[in-house]
Amino acid sequence: MTIHRFSAFCAWLLLAFIIFSTVSPIGMRPHDFLPVQVDRALAFFLLSAAFVIGYPKHWLLVGMACIAGAFFIEALQYLSATRHPHMMDACVKAVGGILGVSLAICFNTTFRRVTQAS
Repeated sequence: MTIHRFSAFCAWLLLAFIIFSTVSPIGMRPHDFLPVQVDRALAFFLLSAAFVIGYPKHWLLVGMACIAGAFFIEALQYLSATRHPHMMDACVKAVGGILGVSLAICFNTTFRRVTQAS
């Protein structure tokens, strides 16, 4: 399995986990030690990075989808009575997604150069 296929597989799993964590009742939400805003940004950072590494030719589409997805997933919280969506939370997720895309583009460029040189 190549790094791109593995990353794409992980990206889809991360997306499912993020949607579950966002929409599920607050009592079912996983807990960790990170501050909540860092947690949100990190989740979208990892998600967008995994998608860009998994689908390197589609980095722009991934970036736009992560930004739109951040707001869409936040809006899904209206479906749960115990959740309260906030615009700031969506913005933090979008920034995490943009940073993830940026880092993954750098990774893909470096990875391509190293594999072509050898």
